[in-house]
Parts: sequence; structure tokens; C-alpha cells
Amino acid sequence: MEKINTYLNPVARALLSAIFIIEGISKASAIGPTQGYMEAFHLPGILIYPTIAFEILAGLALLVGWQTRIAALLLAGFCIVSAVIFHTNFADQIQMIMFLKNLAMAGGFLLLVQTGASGISVDARLAR
Repeated sequence: MEKINTYLNPVARALLSAIFIIEGISKASAIGPTQGYMEAFHLPGILIYPTIAFEILAGLALLVGWQTRIAALLLAGFCIVSAVIFHTNFADQIQMIMFLKNLAMAGGFLLLVQTGASGISVDARLAR
């Protein structure tokens, strides 16, 4: 079981981080429309810049397993906050699914807060 855990943790981190890295890059390539979407929810459009930086940097930190517990905690909070802000129109089934997806991802991140990065990771390398 120890051998499989060496590889499961990095795979789980890669799967969880992918959406943030991809979406951060996507937002960076469509700043105007994304600002408009945020503003439709009464958020200042200027928040697009720290959001892009956060999604890409936290996603990369998680991917390589650097400061994993901190990155995972911040990403869990981000998922919950964004679910509450953007996905509470439960009359729309897609929005309900997005809300639940965000909560499920937050749960995965909270497990990483508990376990940290093992196997192939910067954190494991630094602990040696």
C-alpha cells in the first residue's frame, strides 16, 4: 500500500490543480468578459488580476507539492466562497451541479490539508 500511496497523492494533486491552472490561464486570455461576469455579481472587476494570480500560483504549488497544506486550505476556501457567490441559483440545475462540484473539491482540498503532500513532491523532498 505504501508504494501505491507514493503515486496516488501526486495524481490527486494534479487532478485537483488542473482546473485552477487552466481556468487561471483562460481568465488571463479573456480578462474583459471575465471582469464583466464578476461585476454582474457585484464584485469589483479589478479582482480579476489577483484571482488569476491566485488560481495559477496556488494550482502550481499544489501540482508540485510545495506548501501543500497552505495551498490546499486556501483553495478550499476559494471553492466555498466562489460557490456561494457564483453558484447559488439552484433553480438552474447546472448552477446546482457547479455549487456541489465546488463543495466536493473543497472536501478534497481539506483532505490534503490533513495529509499534506507525500510521494513525489517538493514538501516530501524538503522533509528528507
